[in-house]
Amino acid sequence: MPFCPKCGSQVSEDAQYCPNCGSPLGKPEPSSAPPTPEIAKAPTARSFFQRMYGASMLDASLYEEVEADQTATTQALYVVLLASVSHGIGTAISQGLRGPGAAGVGIGFFGGLVSALLLWLVWSFITYFVGTRAFGGRATYGELLRTIGFANAPNLLGIFTFIPILGGLLSFALWVWALVAMIMAVRQALDFSTGKAILTCVVGFIGAVVLFAIVAIILAVPFILFNLR
Repeated sequence: MPFCPKCGSQVSEDAQYCPNCGSPLGKPEPSSAPPTPEIAKAPTARSFFQRMYGASMLDASLYEEVEADQTATTQALYVVLLASVSHGIGTAISQGLRGPGAAGVGIGFFGGLVSALLLWLVWSFITYFVGTRAFGGRATYGELLRTIGFANAPNLLGIFTFIPILGGLLSFALWVWALVAMIMAVRQALDFSTGKAILTCVVGFIGAVVLFAIVAIILAVPFILFNLR
């Protein structure tokens, strides 16, 4: 037989109260209200500068984040512009230390900005075309624009390339760093292996060289014909 949990007296199995001390014996009824489920918090998007840092640190999750965020295309544009400006300032200071005219420095600076934007747009399209058509990757042109744009983040340190001797070493290090970031950006955007990402970049680079050579020849033809007169 059961016992009262309070006084220890023996009680019958169907008793609701202890006949000795009057304590209730029944188990408390479970609450009818269902348990409140835990609400999963959506991951907070990183700020612009946190994204640039993540891209520079080769954080794969960062490239996945900007690939999925359609509003990050403008941020990718800013990264390309800032990287170009930083590199342009470093080059301008370096040329200024050598004594060229200010006009030449300014033309080279703004020419670098335009070239960086065109290269970003064209290279992203070539990579998108090669990656999806030749190697079976899955991505949109916008996704490649965003990830490749953020892959330029290491080039923000290009402002320091004016430093004598160390500037040349830094330029090479930044080139390797940005190349690795580019491969990771392509891999994450196209959702395939690192090997395919490298092949995509190699084939895309060859295609870009051929394309720019054709454009250069077309643009040079009028000047050649004019000089032959």
